[in-house]
Amino acid sequence: MNDSDAHAQEHQESGDVVVEVTGCPQEDARAVFDVLRHSFVSDRPADDVPESESETRPTVWTATVDVSQTRQDARPARLTGPVTLEAQGGYWAVDRLRRRLSDTFTVKVVGTASGDQEQEVRLRLESRDAA
Repeated sequence: MNDSDAHAQEHQESGDVVVEVTGCPQEDARAVFDVLRHSFVSDRPADDVPESESETRPTVWTATVDVSQTRQDARPARLTGPVTLEAQGGYWAVDRLRRRLSDTFTVKVVGTASGDQEQEVRLRLESRDAA
């Protein structure tokens, strides 16, 4: 196996998903990241609070989660309004993340981009009672 084949296989089997949350108040971003941190290993520590960087431009909050193993059952969470989430990673990893989010929120796929080894999915999240 050459280096590029080994890298492709490693990347394909990775459970890492890069998550971006935008278009929402920081308390909604916090709710989404709390659900992800509760469910999977995340690079965001528990005491990390998303902060807005600008009053005039949208803020994008980012985290990387490893969906290889599920930590705990989904926990309830409420959002003040719809949240846009973009997830990028391997096909099975992004699907696993989407299914876990569906345990807590109403999730609608609003866009996708596919590659050989990974995909990018744009999701719209809402509180369950809002659907």
